Formats: sequence, structure tokens, C-alpha cells
Amino acid sequence: MSAAELVNVVDVEATCWEGRPPPGQVSEIIEIGLTEVDLASGERVAKHRILVRPRRSTVSPFCTGLTGLTQAEVDTGVDFAEACRLLAVEHSAGTRPWSSWGDYDRKQFTRQCQATGVAYPFGRRHWNAKLVFTRAHGLRKRPGMAQALEIAGLPLEGRHHSGADDAWNIAALVLHLTGRDAWPADPTTGPDEYR
Repeated sequence: MSAAELVNVVDVEATCWEGRPPPGQVSEIIEIGLTEVDLASGERVAKHRILVRPRRSTVSPFCTGLTGLTQAEVDTGVDFAEACRLLAVEHSAGTRPWSSWGDYDRKQFTRQCQATGVAYPFGRRHWNAKLVFTRAHGLRKRPGMAQALEIAGLPLEGRHHSGADDAWNIAALVLHLTGRDAWPADPTTGPDEYR
């Protein structure tokens, strides 16, 4: 990756429950947080939030407690197909490299795109920032985002489990890693993982 490239750092929140989903419901993306990072300047240059209206699930009280999102709030969002179109058109998701904390976000998009027949919005240059951080710090276990911020000596800004705020914080960790010359040139996710 050339240092001049912008990187999209993405974090999603999805419908969730304390136990199993209620009959007939599946976990769906309800918020997409995206922070644009300029690796060359070492800055987070933009913070975005896309609310997504779920079709096959509802926001549980447990989910509201975790994310702060309510059913009424996500009902004002766009549908999933429109959210993916916005990622592609407004955020160059198909061509710009991207990163997330772990593989959950990438896999959730893959699952939901397959289930709904919506085109996958991202390109194949994906970096698992959690994996990179774990290796860079010589850790035995992969830390959660909040723990990684503590290890890096960075503040947690905003609300944990807000997609927009988490993407902003993950972007700070990406810049922490680039500052240590620990950000790999090649994606951590191989092409075979996109099937």
C-alpha cells in the first residue's frame, strides 16, 4: 500500500440479544462507522456514520443497552442495499484499502450480502488491525479494542460499541501501529477468505 493512500477503518454494530435470537430473526447491521485515515500525514481525516434499517430483526433492549441504538433511531436509517451503495459511491469502498478490528465486520458484511443478494461493497485489500496489533506488541492473546487502547496509552473517545466512535478509536490504533512502523504493506486477509 502506498503511504499516500487513504484507508477506510470500519466498525459495524448489529442487532444482538442476550441469548439466542428470537425465532425468525437474524443478526443484521444497524450502524456502519467509518473513519478515513491518511497514513502519510498520520491523521484521521473524516468520521462518518450510516444508520441501517434492519429487515429481518428488531433492536432488543440488550442491544440498546450495548450500542445506545433504539429501534426508533435505526428505523430512520437507509436499507442495507443503500448503505452498501453509499460505501461504494461516497467512500470508495471497492477500491480503497480498509481495516477493521478483527474479522467480525468483514464476515458480517459477507453473510448479509449473501443473504440479501446485495453486492459486497469492499475491495479485497483488508487489514485485520487486531491481528496486526497483537503481533506488533508481542501479545499471546488478541485484545479487545478498549484493552488495546490502554496498552497503546490512548484514550477511548466517545461511546464504546458506537460504530462511529469505535471506528474513530480503531483508526487511532492503526496510526499508533504506523507510527511504530508495524503496519504491514500486504493485507492480512487472503483472497481465499472472500469466498
